[in-house]
Amino acid sequence: MSATRLTSTLEPRQRRHQRLRKRVVGTPDRPRLAVFRSLKHLYAQIINDLDGKTLVAASTLDEAMKKVSPKHGGNVAAAKALGLRIAELAREKRIARVVFDRGGYLYHGRVQALAEAARSGGLEF
Repeated sequence: MSATRLTSTLEPRQRRHQRLRKRVVGTPDRPRLAVFRSLKHLYAQIINDLDGKTLVAASTLDEAMKKVSPKHGGNVAAAKALGLRIAELAREKRIARVVFDRGGYLYHGRVQALAEAARSGGLEF
């Protein structure tokens, strides 16, 4: 992959994410559910921005997630499983309401699947 291709996709996403982060802030009452999407995997964290602490984290690299989709961590099925997993971990920490941070990605495909699965798992946003 050339350097031009990398900067042409990375920089606009980072600008979109910075714009989004001006409005989306995680508080103790309503922490932020942040999503990062790489080519092979997905990562989700629930963050309290006021304290600068990650309350819950999960990714398709976790052992529990590898049982669901051992070879494919970057597809929609893995995103759905990750959404359910992050909702389950949030319930264990007594987190019911979050604010969704899509990370500058468009709300479709894997990001949308993760969000909808987290909602069906019990998170409100």
